Amino acid sequence: MAIKNVLVVDDSPTDSHLISEMLKKNGYQVMTASSGEEGIAKAKSSKPDLILMDIVMPGMSGFEATRAITRDPETSAIPVIICSTKGQETDKAWGLRQGAKDYLVKPINEKILIDKIKTL
Repeated sequence: MAIKNVLVVDDSPTDSHLISEMLKKNGYQVMTASSGEEGIAKAKSSKPDLILMDIVMPGMSGFEATRAITRDPETSAIPVIICSTKGQETDKAWGLRQGAKDYLVKPINEKILIDKIKTL
């Protein structure tokens, strides 16, 4: 299945805008959510082809939101790539254990992001 619609979940308007622009420039349609809770709701209502998830957000963390999305039968088929400033190996391992397909450390490199999306 080709990925066309991407949900960007990030509480930082700057990061959300930068990632959205990278995706749009490469032909993707983008929706945004500014919290884990909103990300889960949009994942259920819009069924995007991919979710890019920040970790550090007020309220529900990206780890919790990723776990909720990947373990819910309604949204479990949607791949999640974590995009975070948290770059420790333990963070990456934990993110993958929550169900994420991949983990990118900010600042996001456009070529790496697009290549990872294409390999999904």
